[in-house]
Amino acid sequence: MKTETSGYFSNVLLTGTLLLANVDVSGLLDYGLKALVGGGIWLGFKILADYYDRKRKSTGQ
Repeated sequence: MKTETSGYFSNVLLTGTLLLANVDVSGLLDYGLKALVGGGIWLGFKILADYYDRKRKSTGQ
């Protein structure tokens, strides 16, 4: 049984393994949590601003 080791898939697999070996999982989780919280805060401000804008337009000011 002969296996080919110079194929495209093996190059991609090797590159992916080398890149993922240096990934800091706790840092990625920390960044993801901060992004989620920041996005939630931004969404809250956006909804509040839209509400005040509609309220201002409906009163005719």
